[in-house]
Amino acid sequence: MKLSARNVLKGKVKKVTPGAVNSEVVLELVGGAEVVAIITKESAEALKLSPGVEAYAVIKASNVMVAVD
Repeated sequence: MKLSARNVLKGKVKKVTPGAVNSEVVLELVGGAEVVAIITKESAEALKLSPGVEAYAVIKASNVMVAVD
């Protein structure tokens, strides 16, 4: 698989919380950091995501916002 996205982070699924339409997927990266994504429930099922499964966070965005208090 080749992607145009430059930010590809390998990890393991920590938790999947299915909803009626979407699922929340928590991916734990090496070192313990977590990435959380909302994907369609259909996609989560098609990818067979469940705790312990190796997966990648593929991040491609035209901007990233940073804020402080």
